[in-house]
Amino acid sequence: MMIDRRRAYPTDLSDAEWARLAPLIPAPKPGGRPPVHERREIVNALSYWMRAGCAWRLLPHDLPPWRTVYHYWRTWRLEGRWEHILAALREQERGRQGRDPTPSAGVIDSQSVRAVDGGGLHGYDGGKKVNGVKRHLLVDTLGIVVSACVSPANVDDREGAKVVLGTLGEELRRLRHVWADAGYRGGFLDWARQTVGVTVQVVTRRDGGRTWAPVGAPPPPVPRFAVVPRRWVVERTFAWLGKYRRLSKDYEYRIDTSENTIYLAMIMILLHRLGNAPN
Repeated sequence: MMIDRRRAYPTDLSDAEWARLAPLIPAPKPGGRPPVHERREIVNALSYWMRAGCAWRLLPHDLPPWRTVYHYWRTWRLEGRWEHILAALREQERGRQGRDPTPSAGVIDSQSVRAVDGGGLHGYDGGKKVNGVKRHLLVDTLGIVVSACVSPANVDDREGAKVVLGTLGEELRRLRHVWADAGYRGGFLDWARQTVGVTVQVVTRRDGGRTWAPVGAPPPPVPRFAVVPRRWVVERTFAWLGKYRRLSKDYEYRIDTSENTIYLAMIMILLHRLGNAPN
């Protein structure tokens, strides 16, 4: 049923998308005052907030009040609801593509993102020249987020990867192989194998990467572009997430809030796929 109390926004969930999500959203508790706003409208407001990247107080007036929307966002974050929803939708999408519901392999990488002047744990990534946070992602071979960790940007990739792999629960026991770039070399490979039972395979660039010439010497030939096997999957996921303006920078004060914005964005991506998939 389309919303008839207001004009629909492009970010509103379609009927098919809401049909996928509704069973995963907790129903109002019995007793007490009846809820004023439908659960679907709460999610529509969160979808608008993610895509527009606006502050809570700048949500349109025809959506539920921002304090109400923020209350449900915070409550479901504390419950781990967004991770649960993402896991359920990931299993549905993998099943739709003929895969096992739980992945057996994945790809890991990080992305440094600038942060706004809003406090929080920030750091400076000297390699990327970015002052902000670093997003560590583990995705399956389809590019769907499996686990995420957000840290200050000065945290080493391998330390963030330990957190990501260390949080894999029993439901992801099939995941035993991960591809990564050269930044994950060293003792991390032994740690992953011995501690969490995951084999990490480092994939290097076939074109040899960027080379430098001494001062006064002729410049070296520009290597031909080559797609790095497996690693492009997680880079594509970062591009998907980048379409949500709330993730264009790090606007959050809390690290766990930053992580849950990643989960919510991936949920919206999967809802769009599943809602538009042929029956």
